[in-house]
Amino acid sequence: MKPISAEWVAKAEGDFATMLREVRARKQPNYDAACFHAQQCAEKYLKARLSEAGRDVPRIHDLVTLLDLVLTVEPSWERFREDMAYLSAFAVAYRYPGDAADRAAARDASRRCRRFRKAARAALGLVD
Repeated sequence: MKPISAEWVAKAEGDFATMLREVRARKQPNYDAACFHAQQCAEKYLKARLSEAGRDVPRIHDLVTLLDLVLTVEPSWERFREDMAYLSAFAVAYRYPGDAADRAAARDASRRCRRFRKAARAALGLVD
């Protein structure tokens, strides 16, 4: 794996660990953070795959746009379009007043993130 791709993966795994901690927290869970880090994990795995394929990695946070770029090397990832659209909302909106995630949203974001992470890690030749 290219060093830059490995860096993207390491950052994605940090977000994944943070998401898991917040989803599982019994005292003072931060569901907004859980959802944000689910989005961040997916974003960084998309960018890792682009990097590994030798493609430019844009400085954007929209997961659907990133997915469209990745589809040229991973066409089967089309099945994640709905998940990427769902997770994209957590990149910005939920970090500001007006929107707040609840336990159900955090669990849903976690489920979608886990499903995508599994496919991304397999595509990058990583085993759990």
